[in-house]
Amino acid sequence: MLGGAICSEVTGSLSLKAALDRPVLYSVVVVGYVASFVLLAEVLRAGMPLGVAYGIWGALGVALTAVLGAAIFGEALNALIFAGLALIIGGVLLVEFGSHRARRADA
Repeated sequence: MLGGAICSEVTGSLSLKAALDRPVLYSVVVVGYVASFVLLAEVLRAGMPLGVAYGIWGALGVALTAVLGAAIFGEALNALIFAGLALIIGGVLLVEFGSHRARRADA
């Protein structure tokens, strides 16, 4: 479900850029974002901690949107952008590990 939420959000974001030239794509933006939030809510309902779910969703969404934005729209990708993406993903991993440690301490 989290993978679906990420893909839906990335689709919505990419469609937002494309809709600037083709306004009919705003419908894809709305469907993508609504689907993303519905799926993210299901992930939370299934028990994944909010910080972990949102962190993974946000980090992978940013990374995929940046890479696909470069591939589809010719947007820039350079070493500094990759370093930023690595820092975002590293931060999410720290939240994930901290969440596991906190759950063990509560048990």
